[in-house]
Amino acid sequence: MADVQGTVADGYEPVRDAFRANLTERGDRGAAVAVYRDGHKVVDLWGGLADPDGRQPWTEGTAQVVRSVTKGPAAAVLHLLHQRGRLDLDAPVGTYWPEFKAAGKERVPVRHLLTHRAGLPALDAPLTPEQALDGVSGPAAVAAQEPAWEPGTAHGYHAQTYGWLLGEVVRRVTGRSLGRWFADEVAAPLGLDVWIGLPEDQAHRVGRIAEVEAPPAPASAGPRVRPKREVVEAWRDPDSLTRRAFGTIDPQPDENAPAYRAAGFAASGGVATARSLARFYAALIGDLSDGTRRLYAPATLTQARTEESAGPDRVLRVATRFGLGYMLHGPSCPMLGPGSFGHPGRGGSLAFADPESSLAFAYVTNSLRTSVTSDPRAGALVRALHRVATEG
Repeated sequence: MADVQGTVADGYEPVRDAFRANLTERGDRGAAVAVYRDGHKVVDLWGGLADPDGRQPWTEGTAQVVRSVTKGPAAAVLHLLHQRGRLDLDAPVGTYWPEFKAAGKERVPVRHLLTHRAGLPALDAPLTPEQALDGVSGPAAVAAQEPAWEPGTAHGYHAQTYGWLLGEVVRRVTGRSLGRWFADEVAAPLGLDVWIGLPEDQAHRVGRIAEVEAPPAPASAGPRVRPKREVVEAWRDPDSLTRRAFGTIDPQPDENAPAYRAAGFAASGGVATARSLARFYAALIGDLSDGTRRLYAPATLTQARTEESAGPDRVLRVATRFGLGYMLHGPSCPMLGPGSFGHPGRGGSLAFADPESSLAFAYVTNSLRTSVTSDPRAGALVRALHRVATEG
Protein backbone atom coordinates (compact mmCIF):
# COMPACT_ATOMS: atom_id res chain seq x y z
CA MET A 1 0.00 0.00 0.00
CA ALA A 2 2.94 2.34 0.57
CA ASP A 3 4.02 2.23 -3.06
CA VAL A 4 3.93 5.79 -4.38
CA GLN A 5 3.57 6.40 -8.10
CA GLY A 6 3.78 9.52 -10.24
CA THR A 7 6.30 12.29 -10.67
CA VAL A 8 7.87 15.17 -8.78
CA ALA A 9 10.05 17.94 -10.18
CA ASP A 10 13.51 18.45 -8.77
CA GLY A 11 13.32 20.07 -5.36
CA TYR A 12 9.82 18.79 -4.53
CA GLU A 13 10.97 15.50 -3.06
CA PRO A 14 9.89 16.57 0.47
CA VAL A 15 6.28 16.52 -0.72
CA ARG A 16 6.77 12.95 -1.96
CA ASP A 17 8.30 11.98 1.36
CA ALA A 18 5.38 13.46 3.30
CA PHE A 19 2.91 11.72 0.99
CA ARG A 20 4.62 8.36 1.51
CA ALA A 21 4.54 8.93 5.27
CA ASN A 22 0.80 9.54 5.05
CA LEU A 23 0.42 6.05 3.59
CA THR A 24 2.85 4.31 5.95
CA GLU A 25 2.43 6.20 9.21
CA ARG A 26 -0.67 8.42 9.16
CA GLY A 27 -3.27 5.88 8.12
CA ASP A 28 -4.02 6.85 4.53
CA ARG A 29 -5.43 3.85 2.64
CA GLY A 30 -5.54 5.61 -0.73
CA ALA A 31 -4.79 9.19 -1.80
CA ALA A 32 -3.32 11.54 -4.37
CA VAL A 33 -1.55 14.90 -4.23
CA ALA A 34 -0.76 17.39 -6.97
CA VAL A 35 0.94 20.79 -7.11
CA TYR A 36 1.27 23.44 -9.81
CA ARG A 37 3.75 26.29 -9.69
CA ASP A 38 3.78 29.18 -12.15
CA GLY A 39 1.33 27.22 -14.28
CA HIS A 40 3.56 24.11 -14.45
CA LYS A 41 2.66 20.79 -12.83
CA VAL A 42 5.49 19.98 -10.42
CA VAL A 43 3.93 17.23 -8.26
CA ASP A 44 1.57 14.44 -9.40
CA LEU A 45 1.52 11.49 -7.01
CA TRP A 46 -0.88 8.74 -6.05
CA GLY A 47 -0.79 5.57 -4.01
CA GLY A 48 -2.71 3.00 -2.00
CA LEU A 49 -6.12 1.58 -2.80
CA ALA A 50 -9.10 3.08 -4.61
CA ASP A 51 -11.37 1.70 -1.86
CA PRO A 52 -10.17 1.92 1.77
CA ASP A 53 -10.95 -1.74 2.41
CA GLY A 54 -10.71 -3.03 -1.14
CA ARG A 55 -8.05 -4.50 -3.38
CA GLN A 56 -8.07 -2.31 -6.47
CA PRO A 57 -5.07 0.01 -6.58
CA TRP A 58 -5.43 3.77 -6.83
CA THR A 59 -4.43 4.50 -10.41
CA GLU A 60 -3.44 7.62 -12.30
CA GLY A 61 -7.07 8.27 -13.24
CA THR A 62 -8.78 7.47 -9.93
CA ALA A 63 -11.25 10.11 -8.74
CA GLN A 64 -13.09 10.42 -5.43
CA VAL A 65 -15.95 12.31 -3.81
CA VAL A 66 -14.21 15.32 -2.27
CA ARG A 67 -17.00 16.59 -0.01
CA SER A 68 -16.75 20.33 0.74
CA VAL A 69 -13.74 20.82 -1.50
CA THR A 70 -16.63 21.08 -4.00
CA LYS A 71 -17.46 24.51 -2.60
CA GLY A 72 -14.40 26.06 -4.27
CA PRO A 73 -15.33 25.11 -7.86
CA ALA A 74 -18.96 25.98 -7.07
CA ALA A 75 -17.97 29.48 -5.93
CA ALA A 76 -16.01 29.97 -9.16
CA VAL A 77 -19.25 29.74 -11.14
CA LEU A 78 -20.67 32.80 -9.36
CA HIS A 79 -17.39 34.71 -9.64
CA LEU A 80 -17.20 34.05 -13.37
CA LEU A 81 -20.83 35.05 -13.90
CA HIS A 82 -20.04 38.28 -12.05
CA GLN A 83 -16.88 38.76 -14.11
CA ARG A 84 -18.94 38.38 -17.29
CA GLY A 85 -21.51 40.91 -16.12
CA ARG A 86 -24.35 38.44 -15.63
CA LEU A 87 -24.56 38.47 -11.83
CA ASP A 88 -24.34 41.31 -9.31
CA LEU A 89 -22.95 39.98 -6.05
CA ASP A 90 -24.35 42.98 -4.17
CA ALA A 91 -27.87 42.61 -5.56
CA PRO A 92 -30.52 40.99 -3.33
CA VAL A 93 -30.88 37.28 -3.95
CA GLY A 94 -34.57 37.96 -4.53
CA THR A 95 -33.69 39.91 -7.68
CA TYR A 96 -32.90 36.61 -9.35
CA TRP A 97 -34.94 34.25 -7.16
CA PRO A 98 -38.19 35.94 -6.05
CA GLU A 99 -39.28 33.10 -3.74
CA PHE A 100 -36.18 33.72 -1.61
CA LYS A 101 -37.66 36.97 -0.29
CA ALA A 102 -39.81 35.03 2.21
CA ALA A 103 -39.29 35.15 5.99
CA GLY A 104 -37.59 38.55 6.07
CA LYS A 105 -34.84 37.81 3.53
CA GLU A 106 -35.74 40.57 1.04
CA ARG A 107 -32.43 42.41 1.38
CA VAL A 108 -29.99 39.50 1.68
CA PRO A 109 -27.33 40.06 -1.04
CA VAL A 110 -25.83 37.29 -3.12
CA ARG A 111 -22.44 37.79 -1.45
CA HIS A 112 -23.88 36.66 1.90
CA LEU A 113 -24.54 33.24 0.39
CA LEU A 114 -20.85 32.94 -0.45
CA THR A 115 -19.58 34.23 2.88
CA HIS A 116 -21.79 32.11 5.16
CA ARG A 117 -23.52 35.23 6.50
CA ALA A 118 -27.07 34.55 5.27
CA GLY A 119 -28.19 32.91 8.52
CA LEU A 120 -29.39 29.78 6.71
CA PRO A 121 -27.09 26.94 7.77
CA ALA A 122 -29.95 24.74 9.02
CA LEU A 123 -33.55 23.85 8.21
CA ASP A 124 -36.51 23.62 10.57
CA ALA A 125 -37.35 20.26 9.00
CA PRO A 126 -34.53 18.15 7.53
CA LEU A 127 -34.92 16.71 4.06
CA THR A 128 -34.82 13.05 3.16
CA PRO A 129 -31.93 11.97 0.90
CA GLU A 130 -34.37 11.70 -1.99
CA GLN A 131 -35.63 15.25 -1.43
CA ALA A 132 -32.11 16.61 -0.99
CA LEU A 133 -31.02 15.37 -4.38
CA ASP A 134 -34.14 16.02 -6.44
CA GLY A 135 -33.05 19.56 -7.37
CA VAL A 136 -36.30 21.10 -6.17
CA SER A 137 -36.90 20.44 -2.47
CA GLY A 138 -33.60 21.88 -1.24
CA PRO A 139 -33.99 25.29 -2.93
CA ALA A 140 -37.63 25.47 -1.86
CA ALA A 141 -36.71 24.72 1.75
CA VAL A 142 -33.98 27.37 2.03
CA ALA A 143 -36.18 29.93 0.26
CA ALA A 144 -38.89 29.44 2.87
CA GLN A 145 -36.54 29.19 5.86
CA GLU A 146 -36.38 31.95 8.45
CA PRO A 147 -32.75 32.94 9.17
CA ALA A 148 -31.14 31.70 12.38
CA TRP A 149 -29.65 35.18 12.90
CA GLU A 150 -30.02 38.56 11.25
CA PRO A 151 -28.26 38.14 7.89
CA GLY A 152 -24.98 39.98 7.69
CA THR A 153 -24.44 40.31 11.44
CA ALA A 154 -22.53 37.04 11.96
CA HIS A 155 -21.25 34.03 10.07
CA GLY A 156 -21.71 30.29 10.45
CA TYR A 157 -20.69 27.54 8.08
CA HIS A 158 -23.49 26.61 5.66
CA ALA A 159 -22.26 23.04 5.33
CA GLN A 160 -25.06 21.64 3.18
CA THR A 161 -27.41 24.52 2.42
CA TYR A 162 -24.58 26.27 0.52
CA GLY A 163 -25.19 23.98 -2.44
CA TRP A 164 -28.91 24.70 -2.74
CA LEU A 165 -28.38 28.43 -2.28
CA LEU A 166 -25.67 28.86 -4.90
CA GLY A 167 -27.17 26.29 -7.23
CA GLU A 168 -30.56 27.96 -7.44
CA VAL A 169 -29.08 31.40 -8.08
CA VAL A 170 -27.06 29.96 -10.97
CA ARG A 171 -30.10 28.17 -12.37
CA ARG A 172 -32.21 31.33 -12.26
CA VAL A 173 -29.47 33.40 -13.93
CA THR A 174 -28.31 30.94 -16.61
CA GLY A 175 -31.05 28.36 -17.06
CA ARG A 176 -28.45 25.67 -16.37
CA SER A 177 -27.60 23.80 -13.20
CA LEU A 178 -24.43 24.92 -11.45
CA GLY A 179 -22.80 21.59 -12.30
CA ARG A 180 -23.74 21.85 -15.96
CA TRP A 181 -22.42 25.42 -16.18
CA PHE A 182 -19.15 24.38 -14.53
CA ALA A 183 -18.81 21.42 -16.90
CA ASP A 184 -19.43 23.55 -20.00
CA GLU A 185 -17.58 26.73 -19.10
CA VAL A 186 -14.74 25.60 -16.83
CA ALA A 187 -14.08 21.85 -16.84
CA ALA A 188 -14.30 21.31 -20.60
CA PRO A 189 -12.04 24.23 -21.63
CA LEU A 190 -9.48 23.33 -18.98
CA GLY A 191 -9.67 19.56 -19.52
CA LEU A 192 -10.56 18.92 -15.88
CA ASP A 193 -11.67 15.71 -14.24
CA VAL A 194 -13.82 17.67 -11.78
CA TRP A 195 -17.54 17.00 -11.81
CA ILE A 196 -20.42 18.52 -9.87
CA GLY A 197 -22.75 15.83 -11.13
CA LEU A 198 -20.80 12.75 -12.23
CA PRO A 199 -21.57 11.53 -15.78
CA GLU A 200 -22.49 7.86 -15.99
CA ASP A 201 -19.64 7.14 -18.38
CA GLN A 202 -17.10 8.26 -15.75
CA ALA A 203 -18.51 6.24 -12.84
CA HIS A 204 -16.03 3.41 -13.34
CA ARG A 205 -13.14 5.72 -12.38
CA VAL A 206 -14.45 6.62 -8.94
CA GLY A 207 -13.26 4.87 -5.81
CA ARG A 208 -15.12 4.68 -2.53
CA ILE A 209 -14.76 6.89 0.55
CA ALA A 210 -15.15 5.62 4.10
CA GLU A 211 -14.57 6.65 7.68
CA VAL A 212 -11.22 5.26 8.83
CA GLU A 213 -9.81 5.20 12.35
CA ALA A 214 -6.70 7.31 12.77
CA PRO A 215 -3.61 5.37 13.86
CA PRO A 216 -2.12 6.05 17.30
CA ALA A 217 0.19 9.05 17.25
CA PRO A 218 3.87 8.21 17.81
CA ALA A 219 5.39 9.27 21.11
CA SER A 220 7.56 11.77 19.27
CA ALA A 221 4.42 13.67 18.22
CA GLY A 222 4.06 15.12 21.72
CA PRO A 223 0.78 15.66 23.60
CA ARG A 224 -2.39 15.19 21.62
CA VAL A 225 -4.35 18.34 20.85
CA ARG A 226 -7.94 17.78 21.96
CA PRO A 227 -10.99 19.60 20.59
CA LYS A 228 -12.36 22.48 22.64
CA ARG A 229 -15.05 21.50 25.09
CA GLU A 230 -17.67 23.72 23.45
CA VAL A 231 -16.99 22.06 20.09
CA VAL A 232 -17.43 18.58 21.58
CA GLU A 233 -20.62 19.64 23.34
CA ALA A 234 -22.02 21.22 20.17
CA TRP A 235 -21.52 17.99 18.26
CA ARG A 236 -23.14 15.96 21.04
CA ASP A 237 -26.22 18.18 21.28
CA PRO A 238 -28.78 17.16 18.62
CA ASP A 239 -30.46 20.57 18.93
CA SER A 240 -27.30 22.63 18.47
CA LEU A 241 -26.87 24.69 15.33
CA THR A 242 -23.77 22.62 14.62
CA ARG A 243 -25.63 19.32 14.51
CA ARG A 244 -28.57 20.85 12.66
CA ALA A 245 -26.33 22.43 10.02
CA PHE A 246 -24.67 19.10 9.27
CA GLY A 247 -28.00 17.31 9.59
CA THR A 248 -30.13 19.13 7.01
CA ILE A 249 -30.37 15.74 5.27
CA ASP A 250 -31.67 12.98 7.53
CA PRO A 251 -30.66 10.21 7.38
CA GLN A 252 -27.28 11.08 5.92
CA PRO A 253 -27.11 10.10 2.24
CA ASP A 254 -24.83 7.35 0.98
CA GLU A 255 -22.03 9.40 -0.59
CA ASN A 256 -20.83 6.36 -2.54
CA ALA A 257 -24.20 5.79 -4.19
CA PRO A 258 -24.38 6.50 -7.94
CA ALA A 259 -27.43 8.73 -7.41
CA TYR A 260 -25.55 10.95 -4.94
CA ARG A 261 -22.51 11.30 -7.19
CA ALA A 262 -24.69 12.14 -10.20
CA ALA A 263 -26.99 14.62 -8.46
CA GLY A 264 -24.74 17.67 -8.72
CA PHE A 265 -24.87 18.55 -5.02
CA ALA A 266 -22.75 21.71 -5.04
CA ALA A 267 -22.05 21.77 -1.29
CA SER A 268 -20.24 18.47 -0.96
CA GLY A 269 -21.04 16.09 -3.80
CA GLY A 270 -18.23 16.90 -6.23
CA VAL A 271 -16.00 14.18 -7.65
CA ALA A 272 -12.43 14.97 -8.70
CA THR A 273 -8.83 13.98 -9.07
CA ALA A 274 -6.12 15.85 -7.17
CA ARG A 275 -4.40 16.58 -10.48
CA SER A 276 -7.43 18.41 -11.86
CA LEU A 277 -8.19 20.29 -8.65
CA ALA A 278 -4.63 21.63 -8.58
CA ARG A 279 -4.93 22.60 -12.25
CA PHE A 280 -8.24 24.36 -11.53
CA TYR A 281 -6.72 26.47 -8.74
CA ALA A 282 -3.63 27.17 -10.85
CA ALA A 283 -5.90 28.53 -13.57
CA LEU A 284 -7.65 30.83 -11.09
CA ILE A 285 -4.41 32.68 -10.35
CA GLY A 286 -2.45 32.61 -13.61
CA ASP A 287 -1.93 31.31 -17.12
CA LEU A 288 -0.98 27.66 -17.50
CA SER A 289 2.14 26.37 -19.21
CA ASP A 290 0.11 24.87 -22.08
CA GLY A 291 -1.19 28.29 -23.08
CA THR A 292 -4.50 28.12 -21.22
CA ARG A 293 -5.41 31.60 -20.04
CA ARG A 294 -6.23 32.38 -16.43
CA LEU A 295 -9.86 32.19 -15.33
CA TYR A 296 -9.94 35.07 -12.85
CA ALA A 297 -9.16 38.62 -13.87
CA PRO A 298 -7.02 40.39 -11.23
CA ALA A 299 -10.07 42.15 -9.77
CA THR A 300 -11.95 38.85 -9.49
CA LEU A 301 -9.00 37.20 -7.76
CA THR A 302 -8.86 40.04 -5.24
CA GLN A 303 -12.61 39.80 -4.72
CA ALA A 304 -12.49 36.04 -4.15
CA ARG A 305 -9.87 36.09 -1.40
CA THR A 306 -10.64 39.34 0.41
CA GLU A 307 -11.72 38.56 3.95
CA GLU A 308 -15.50 38.89 4.38
CA SER A 309 -16.12 36.76 7.47
CA ALA A 310 -13.75 36.22 10.38
CA GLY A 311 -13.93 35.25 14.03
CA PRO A 312 -16.25 32.92 15.94
CA ASP A 313 -18.19 30.65 13.60
CA ARG A 314 -21.72 29.96 14.91
CA VAL A 315 -21.73 26.49 13.39
CA LEU A 316 -18.16 25.19 13.65
CA ARG A 317 -17.68 26.87 17.06
CA VAL A 318 -14.10 27.85 16.27
CA ALA A 319 -12.67 30.93 14.60
CA THR A 320 -12.86 30.74 10.81
CA ARG A 321 -12.01 33.07 7.93
CA PHE A 322 -13.88 33.24 4.63
CA GLY A 323 -13.59 35.24 1.46
CA LEU A 324 -16.30 35.02 -1.20
CA GLY A 325 -16.96 31.30 -1.30
CA TYR A 326 -13.48 30.27 -0.19
CA MET A 327 -11.99 29.51 3.19
CA LEU A 328 -8.89 31.59 3.89
CA HIS A 329 -5.64 30.63 5.59
CA GLY A 330 -5.87 30.57 9.37
CA PRO A 331 -5.57 28.35 12.46
CA SER A 332 -8.68 26.34 11.55
CA CYS A 333 -7.45 25.69 7.99
CA PRO A 334 -3.70 26.22 7.57
CA MET A 335 -2.58 26.72 3.98
CA LEU A 336 0.63 28.31 2.73
CA GLY A 337 0.20 31.89 3.89
CA PRO A 338 -2.11 34.83 4.56
CA GLY A 339 -3.13 35.16 0.91
CA SER A 340 -4.01 31.49 0.36
CA PHE A 341 -7.61 30.64 -0.48
CA GLY A 342 -9.40 27.36 -1.15
CA HIS A 343 -11.51 24.82 0.69
CA PRO A 344 -11.12 21.67 2.79
CA GLY A 345 -13.45 18.70 2.66
CA ARG A 346 -14.73 17.19 5.87
CA GLY A 347 -12.60 14.17 6.61
CA GLY A 348 -9.34 15.17 4.96
CA SER A 349 -9.23 16.44 1.37
CA LEU A 350 -7.98 19.98 0.66
CA ALA A 351 -7.40 22.21 -2.37
CA PHE A 352 -6.20 25.82 -2.55
CA ALA A 353 -4.11 28.41 -4.34
CA ASP A 354 -1.48 30.78 -3.01
CA PRO A 355 -1.02 33.69 -5.46
CA GLU A 356 2.01 35.08 -3.64
CA SER A 357 4.05 31.94 -4.36
CA SER A 358 2.18 31.06 -7.60
CA LEU A 359 1.39 27.65 -6.10
CA ALA A 360 -1.77 25.56 -6.37
CA PHE A 361 -2.24 22.44 -4.24
CA ALA A 362 -4.70 19.56 -4.01
CA TYR A 363 -4.86 16.49 -1.81
CA VAL A 364 -7.62 13.90 -2.21
CA THR A 365 -8.11 10.95 0.14
CA ASN A 366 -10.64 8.17 0.54
CA SER A 367 -9.79 7.62 4.23
CA LEU A 368 -12.00 10.06 6.10
CA ARG A 369 -11.41 11.23 9.66
CA THR A 370 -13.53 13.25 12.07
CA SER A 371 -11.93 16.58 11.11
CA VAL A 372 -14.06 19.25 9.45
CA THR A 373 -11.32 21.72 8.52
CA SER A 374 -7.64 20.94 9.20
CA ASP A 375 -6.32 17.37 8.85
CA PRO A 376 -2.87 16.10 9.89
CA ARG A 377 -2.23 14.36 6.56
CA ALA A 378 -3.04 17.43 4.49
CA GLY A 379 -1.11 19.50 7.03
CA ALA A 380 2.01 17.38 6.61
CA LEU A 381 1.90 17.86 2.84
CA VAL A 382 1.36 21.61 3.14
CA ARG A 383 4.27 21.95 5.56
CA ALA A 384 6.52 20.05 3.17
CA LEU A 385 5.39 22.29 0.31
CA HIS A 386 6.00 25.37 2.44
CA ARG A 387 9.59 24.25 3.04
CA VAL A 388 10.11 23.76 -0.68
CA ALA A 389 8.57 27.15 -1.48
CA THR A 390 10.61 29.06 1.08
CA GLU A 391 13.91 27.23 0.63
CA GLY A 392 13.74 27.02 -3.16
